[in-house]
Amino acid sequence: MPPERFPPDDPREWLNRARSNLARAKARIPEAYPEDLCFDAQQAAEKAIKTRFAVVTRYPGLAEPVTDTQYQEAVAGAEAVVRWAEASLA
Repeated sequence: MPPERFPPDDPREWLNRARSNLARAKARIPEAYPEDLCFDAQQAAEKAIKTRFAVVTRYPGLAEPVTDTQYQEAVAGAEAVVRWAEASLA
């Protein structure tokens, strides 16, 4: 049964989308290319990260101006993800 739907800017909807991509990636559909299933896995991770940004910065829709603290938290989070990606290539 599909999950409850939420507005597009609701963090719970981003998490629903992440779970949907993960379910497709894990389904191992015989007719699907493995690289397409890997793309769904990548999308699941990306949307899960966006869930956190939606909580911290109200990404992608802004209901009100972002505070300086929220901006700094968003940049710090992005820097941590980039450092993690850089370390994985080292």
